[in-house]
Amino acid sequence: MDSTALYDLNNKTLHVRYTNTLRFLKQSLPSGKTILDIGIENPFSLIMKQEGYLVSNTSGEDLDVYPERVAHPKTDAVTAFEIFEHLVNPLGVLQHLQADHLFASVPLSLWFARAFRHKTNAWDRHFHEFEDWQFDWLLEKAGWKIIRSEKWTSPAGTIGIRPLLRRFIPRYYIVEAKRIG
Repeated sequence: MDSTALYDLNNKTLHVRYTNTLRFLKQSLPSGKTILDIGIENPFSLIMKQEGYLVSNTSGEDLDVYPERVAHPKTDAVTAFEIFEHLVNPLGVLQHLQADHLFASVPLSLWFARAFRHKTNAWDRHFHEFEDWQFDWLLEKAGWKIIRSEKWTSPAGTIGIRPLLRRFIPRYYIVEAKRIG
């Protein structure tokens, strides 16, 4: 089964995000490595497993209240794709990570769109939507050094001014970082 079978290829936004994230991860983390994926099991953690990574997820507790719950035994890397924007204070989680290697992505703040807020699901809301320099600073404060980063757009496939802007203005920011010291 191809990785793309795990998510709807008709959802252009997810397709772009998952394809870019997997390509970024594979550039420096070979399959067979152990990964702690922050958050509950999700379609992308299943894709990573299918690609040969040994993935475990954190459970569904509130990481703002219990940041130490990410302090699992050593793994080769930690992934946190589209997680930190949901936390009021991601600093505690970043400081408690045990791995020396981190791959993380966040949505970028867009001047033409408000932060995402699901009306009925309190877990599906963004407390932060970062500017790249803010996320870089957060990682630095938590003891991480960015090795490389990348941005990409989020085409929506609909008609309008904002969908047109989303074709040209980066929406996602991904980094590879190593623990300092």
